Amino acid sequence: MPENHEHTRTRWIRSIPPEAIAVAITLISLITGFVLERTAGFLSLAAWTAYAVSYVFGGYFGLRAGVATLVERKIDIDLLMVLAAIGAAIVGAPFEGALLLFLFSLSNVLQDYALDRTRSAIRALSELRPDTAIILEHASDRTGRELPVRDVPVGAIMQLKPGGRVPLDGTVMQGQSSVDQSSVTGESLPVEKGVGDAVLAGTMNQNGELICEVTKSADHSTIAKVIGLVESAQENKAKTARFLETFEQYYAAFVILFTVAVWAVPFYFFGESFNSSFYRAMTVMVAASPCALIISTPASILSAIGNGARRGLLFKGGVHVEQSGGLKVIAFDKTGTLTRGRPEVHEIQLVATDEGNAGRDTADSVLALAAGLESASEHVIAASICEQARTRGLTFPAVSQFENIPGVGISGSIDGEIYLVGSPSLLRTGIDAKEEAEIAELVADLQDRQHTVVVVSRGTRDAHRVIGLIGLKDQIRPESARIVRELKAEGILRVVMLTGDNERTAEAIAAEAGVDEVFCELLPEDKLTVIERLEREYGPTAMIGDGVNDAPALAAASVGVAMGAAGTDVALETADVVLLSDDLEMVPYLVSLSRKTRQTLVVNLTAAMSLIALMLAGIFFFALPLPLAVIGHEGGTVLVSLNGLRLLAYRRRRRRGSSTDAVTRSGLRAPSPDGAVPRARVCVRRNQDSVR
Repeated sequence: MPENHEHTRTRWIRSIPPEAIAVAITLISLITGFVLERTAGFLSLAAWTAYAVSYVFGGYFGLRAGVATLVERKIDIDLLMVLAAIGAAIVGAPFEGALLLFLFSLSNVLQDYALDRTRSAIRALSELRPDTAIILEHASDRTGRELPVRDVPVGAIMQLKPGGRVPLDGTVMQGQSSVDQSSVTGESLPVEKGVGDAVLAGTMNQNGELICEVTKSADHSTIAKVIGLVESAQENKAKTARFLETFEQYYAAFVILFTVAVWAVPFYFFGESFNSSFYRAMTVMVAASPCALIISTPASILSAIGNGARRGLLFKGGVHVEQSGGLKVIAFDKTGTLTRGRPEVHEIQLVATDEGNAGRDTADSVLALAAGLESASEHVIAASICEQARTRGLTFPAVSQFENIPGVGISGSIDGEIYLVGSPSLLRTGIDAKEEAEIAELVADLQDRQHTVVVVSRGTRDAHRVIGLIGLKDQIRPESARIVRELKAEGILRVVMLTGDNERTAEAIAAEAGVDEVFCELLPEDKLTVIERLEREYGPTAMIGDGVNDAPALAAASVGVAMGAAGTDVALETADVVLLSDDLEMVPYLVSLSRKTRQTLVVNLTAAMSLIALMLAGIFFFALPLPLAVIGHEGGTVLVSLNGLRLLAYRRRRRRGSSTDAVTRSGLRAPSPDGAVPRARVCVRRNQDSVR
């Protein structure tokens, strides 16, 4: 036990940063020098020696950083502080110089601690994934062997035991269990996983054994990409930070020139003593140094990035935190965002166009025919039709002569007859006008009830008879309308919906969700055009989509947001902001966190500049002494760092109020004369095949 205790103590001592040890030595020697000076009544050799120790340990890291920047022909704040401390010693005020170095090095340690708190949330992500995985020879085997995750190939069979973390991304082959995905996606409730479902590295398997096929290597798993994204986000500085870094170079040079002028003008032109003018100049140098100004931005931005990362909200750079705080418009892709994104077969209508068809076709036979043809397609509607057919226990007929008809649908031969399955554009050719009008009414009725319609016909494209209509419905999320209201309460000027769906369905969904404007029947390139238009008319616009067919719009928007992107490579690579969970609540949180960050930046920058102005005024009008300037300078630096650190604990409070009130509170001017946000319905492109 004593040996273990000694080992723990040694490891704890080694974990202390060298800068913190230097600060402690600086403080001890500073106090020693002060006591010796006051005891002897003058600066004795012992007092000077104690102050010299303070200078060495308090100024070492700052001097090293200052020299490094000088080699690059730059000037930074560290150099200003060292020069001010040396100047204080020259005029016989070593205590003030040592105090400056102590507080400066202490504030640097506190800043590093504050920023390290933001990075600790990121480092915690890398600890979520186990180092090893249990690999089986085949799915029925239960005598697996542990392998390092980096040695596990794609396609290997992985065993997940109850209570263990998932080491690699995979697809469930056997078993059923609840998986806690909160560590990666931020979802608060466990998700049920069964055969065919995806599991993500870093999540927690709860109550059942799962046998999974590995789908991604360790370096390409979702958790690995998340860690990489957040690490790169820390390096990708915000606009304000980049501006301040450039500003620092010029400002530091100005401070040095201004300090020289403050000393030289009174000394040479007004006959003031060297010590008096030089002491004032050193005080000015300390007061005017922009430490608080420079540190205010990274402290706030990195805290916001860390806060979002813990909740499955990934900013791919500090610049996107700032841009998200200035959004005026949010554009949602319909499918998978405002709606569940999983259309289900809700209705099958038989169409008997002649006596020969009467009684031949049934709802099940029409569904089976459609499923047989759609089984060769990967489209989400095709998958829904096939899933419904399987649920009903139907057998898919064999299909030959399969053909994709661009702009229409698909065709194929079943039992010697040709069948067509496609969008309502099938009604435009191959049937007489009377028949087309009758079926068009049925299609319109389904679309009015928010159904996407699939037409099933028998015969060739030039001569065919419609035998059935399949109506699929993508349910709107129950929280969509509330989320739209909350976005308006956060100050968003307009919420719009983009979709490739038909006008009637789009109108119905838009009305239910409460969006201001809907653009329907869009191709991916059309969404890009709409985003560009919104940017021109209203200002910064966010596009929220799934990151695949919305990629052009995501790239064009001021902020591209990929929603429900866990495991989706395209989404992780295309968007500026990634929401790993499929949770609409994260959209208002994104806006709220970004706006809180911008408010914090404004407060920090205002406080830092105001403090500099007040201290300079105090120096010239009230002879503010160097120790008070030191305390004000370093105290301000620590305060803005801690204020930025508060964003780590930020939680959004749900706002209440009408959208009109939100526009008024945000100061945004609505485009209509009466100040209300007009509700528009726009269909900028009609593409009949867009539903496919």
